[in-house]
Amino acid sequence: MIKRILIFTVLTLGLIGTTNTSGDSAAPLLGDQSDGSRAIPVHLIPLLDDEGQEIALDDDPLLPFSTRQTCAFKCHSYETITSGWHFNALSATPALSGRPGQPWIFSDADTGTQIPLSQRGWPGTYKPEQIGMTAWRFNQQFGGHSPGGGIGEVDESDDTDETMRMMVSGKLEANCLSCHDADPAHDQAEYQMQVVRQNFRWAAAATSGFTSMRGSASKMPDTYDFLMPDELDDPKLIPPTVAYRNEAFDHKGSVFFNIKRKVDAERCYYCHTTANIQGAHSEKWTQDEDVHLAAGLTCVDCHRNGLNHNMVRGYEGEEEVSNNPMSAALSCSGCHLGTDASATPSGGRLAAPKPRHTGIPAVHFKKLTCTACHSGTWPGEATHRVKTSLAHRLGEHQVNKSEHALPHIASPVMARTDEGKIAPHHIIWPSYWGTLQDNSISPIAIDAVKQAIPKAVADAKPLNSGDWKSFSDEVVIETLAALASINSASGRPVYISGGNLYQLDDNNKLISSKHDAAQPYMWQIGHNVRPAQQSLGVRGCQDCHSRDANFFFGNVEIDSPLASSADAVIPVIALQELSPMYTKIFAFTFIFRPWFKVVVLTSAVIVAAVLLLFAFMGLNRLMIYLADEQEWKPPLE
Repeated sequence: MIKRILIFTVLTLGLIGTTNTSGDSAAPLLGDQSDGSRAIPVHLIPLLDDEGQEIALDDDPLLPFSTRQTCAFKCHSYETITSGWHFNALSATPALSGRPGQPWIFSDADTGTQIPLSQRGWPGTYKPEQIGMTAWRFNQQFGGHSPGGGIGEVDESDDTDETMRMMVSGKLEANCLSCHDADPAHDQAEYQMQVVRQNFRWAAAATSGFTSMRGSASKMPDTYDFLMPDELDDPKLIPPTVAYRNEAFDHKGSVFFNIKRKVDAERCYYCHTTANIQGAHSEKWTQDEDVHLAAGLTCVDCHRNGLNHNMVRGYEGEEEVSNNPMSAALSCSGCHLGTDASATPSGGRLAAPKPRHTGIPAVHFKKLTCTACHSGTWPGEATHRVKTSLAHRLGEHQVNKSEHALPHIASPVMARTDEGKIAPHHIIWPSYWGTLQDNSISPIAIDAVKQAIPKAVADAKPLNSGDWKSFSDEVVIETLAALASINSASGRPVYISGGNLYQLDDNNKLISSKHDAAQPYMWQIGHNVRPAQQSLGVRGCQDCHSRDANFFFGNVEIDSPLASSADAVIPVIALQELSPMYTKIFAFTFIFRPWFKVVVLTSAVIVAAVLLLFAFMGLNRLMIYLADEQEWKPPLE
């Protein structure tokens, strides 16, 4: 044990003391100061382990290379890079978090839990620690689709056992290769496999095309030392071991990395895929690409960043919370129309066509986002479910392909944003156990909930593969009563699900009510962008303004494990802050608008004809009058 602590201390001090990783160096590093060339420098470099020592094939033990050390060696400021959007969730302040985005979603069928998590403080999300999820557990749960860094490198834990496990596994460093490795042999799914095996230290190296991995840190004892491994008692246990292809090293011991600055869309797709899983267009081959990608653009043409990796997200108003000077110029309107702040014409960026919007009243652009008409799937009679990479671990080995797999995300929902515009959203309905105190809800740690859930429910099979387990009212009553005995001083136990708050009254009867915490969590849809010919309104006003238009009156699925909430829906207009009656009456007027136009046009013609007739009559009288004046002569005196 003492040996482990000493080694861990040495490694930690070694990382802190490495000058190559500091972002505060007086002189810029080699790769951080551009000479203006658009060419990609050849990355033929030595591999360094997490102590900064160069790796050779005859090393014993043979260690994985460290991205923190290898990429930062004389070249890149690791600290500057990991301050960017993909890595900085732990250090981000609400001012830098921007509009709500897709959260991490923790789901557990045994406890009827589906809860959005984020360290960014987005309204409607919770910190992982609020459900008892430490950084260690968070990395195991979600690290396979994270780029590392940030929470992946947290080395503090109140749990002594976790601290010892972290010594065995190492840290989940930022994996630069996830985006920038252009080698076809790069295997990002292998990254997730290593995370599940607690091989954090080895995960980045395992994705490269010139290494292979075997063994699992999760099977190693707390006293396992990867630098001086002892012989294991069980011969079936294989410690985490990395192997390199001999031919990958040149005569100087350097390795070639096929690095690409302009990342391909396929690299982004591993973490940013959204797949329709219901309806006629659930297969990839039945769906069209985003119109921008089909035109030859890539994700990073719009989502740009500098060395600090402060990625442009591309939404309206981003420039107000971001220090990125390109934010306004790379939004929808910034690309297609340009910005007033530019001293030179800036519209039509990357050949973006200027939208004409002929015949569309200007009020639409004040009340709708560009994406309302152009992004996502066409609104249907009811929402359909989608899967995303972050929520459903798409692309990983042995992923659950069932359309019923949790979490359940509904789309598209035309809901009102905080800025007052209507935009398409993905939504999830939170389901979790919490405590109510002063009208504020705090989640209860998952481990405590598992103790309170009736055993019969925990042992029951889900409705479908990966789906909810059906919860009766009696199950909720029994669980709330059990939680009350465990958390009696923390507030009244409640269950949030299906848009309602459930609690026990003084007679231990289950009652439900509305609460802000039970409202769905929504994040806006930016893609897939449809061409103008497939946008809402292309067939006329009644695409949206009819009495049964799906834009206003389609149904939104209410998701919940409660049997009493099965097949429940609400109209989408309930999320738009509009009056259904007024909207229907307004839509009703569009039935008569064609007649009204005919009447107005006919009336205008008649009025014009009458006016013209009277004009001719007046002109005729004038001509007669002038003629009479010319013929009249005064009498002679």
